[in-house]
Amino acid sequence: MKAIHTIDPVYDKFSRILILGSFPSVKSREADFFYAHPQNRFWRLMEILYDSKSLKTIDDKKAFLLEHNIALWDVIGECTITGSADSSIRDVIPNNLNRILDTATIEKIFINGSTAGKLYVKYQEKKTNMKAVVLPSTSPANATFSLEKLVEKWKIITD
Repeated sequence: MKAIHTIDPVYDKFSRILILGSFPSVKSREADFFYAHPQNRFWRLMEILYDSKSLKTIDDKKAFLLEHNIALWDVIGECTITGSADSSIRDVIPNNLNRILDTATIEKIFINGSTAGKLYVKYQEKKTNMKAVVLPSTSPANATFSLEKLVEKWKIITD
């Protein structure tokens, strides 16, 4: 099914790191915000890494990201996708990351998952002239990584 990314990126002029996923899941598209699937560990991971209070509402999550100088968006703006399966993504139209890069002084780009990493290299890296660090996916589909293992790998974003 052809799908269009309708979730606005979260960033401001103070954002220093950019975290990119591939494309929002069905649950995220329904909720109109990133990582909305209850089994996705992204927000729990952020709470642990930044010793933060529980991030429940979209407003809490946006405030958290801005407070920690984190920009959040996705590599893809439009694609054909079956459900939420990254493996089914095709007919890609990338997001215009200049929307963020022209406003914020992004120092590092981190990618949530290997598929998003491959898509970034294919569609974005030449445009941004920035290498990205690919981190293990926080998706529930990535069952090989426990929350503890994710914390170990993702703590690089706080350095």
